[in-house]
Amino acid sequence: MAGHGDGAMGSESEWVDGVGLHTGAPVVVRLRRRAGAVTLRTAEAESRIDELAIAPAERATVVSSADGRLCVRTVEHVFAALGGLSIGGGLSLEVSGPEMPLLDGGAGTWCQAVRALGLPASAPRLFVARAATIDCDKSRYEFQPGPRVVVEVEVDFDDPRIAAHAAWAGDATDFCERIAPARTFAFAREIESLVSRGLAQHVDRHAVIVIADDAIFWAGRPFAPDEPARHKLLDLIGDLYIHGGPPVGRVRAFRPGHASSACAIRRARAEGVLLRVS
Repeated sequence: MAGHGDGAMGSESEWVDGVGLHTGAPVVVRLRRRAGAVTLRTAEAESRIDELAIAPAERATVVSSADGRLCVRTVEHVFAALGGLSIGGGLSLEVSGPEMPLLDGGAGTWCQAVRALGLPASAPRLFVARAATIDCDKSRYEFQPGPRVVVEVEVDFDDPRIAAHAAWAGDATDFCERIAPARTFAFAREIESLVSRGLAQHVDRHAVIVIADDAIFWAGRPFAPDEPARHKLLDLIGDLYIHGGPPVGRVRAFRPGHASSACAIRRARAEGVLLRVS
């Protein structure tokens, strides 16, 4: 659920509240206008986004501060909204729990809350400096210089019901209308294992798509064949945001996942494929 701080466009703060997908913990997030870099704040600590490290995690992106006092799970959806809207400063994310809330299962609610603040878009801070292909585990990432932001994904679930491709060309309105609504998803065969490992403790049927061998289950808005690919694209945009992206140029990911994306982006920056400007 999202709420306005003062009920007006350009408000000083917005609130969203919900429950974490993996921890099942209730959480309130205050999005507050403030001068300077985008920061993440908990009761214990505060850090700029560009100072955070990506911590090892399963089925989510987790960020932490160098001293370990700040650690927040499942940040990829809110970061995707910030990347899709090109928000590079002027915002504090104040989180009351260990995990960002699931909300609508994508980035739609986050986009609404961020847009209500009336923050200006920022110029890109990351760009593809040279062509390269980077393999991480079973995933492949292709980087190509170019004049504008283009992010693409190719998924391979060996399921004819699921479209393989999704792409985004950097437009904020297109992100909010087409990419942000894509819900998180899981295959029915995975659920028992996820729960046994302490994951997926809160599954809102309106926010999650479940894909079984004989049927696809959802509630609310109808499922679209390319929705899983669009959600993977959303996740990749969120993971790129942590490093200052999405970058100017083309990024194409084959079978992306959070861990492989973190690996590929880290290598791309270390090898001069992705360069960041201050």
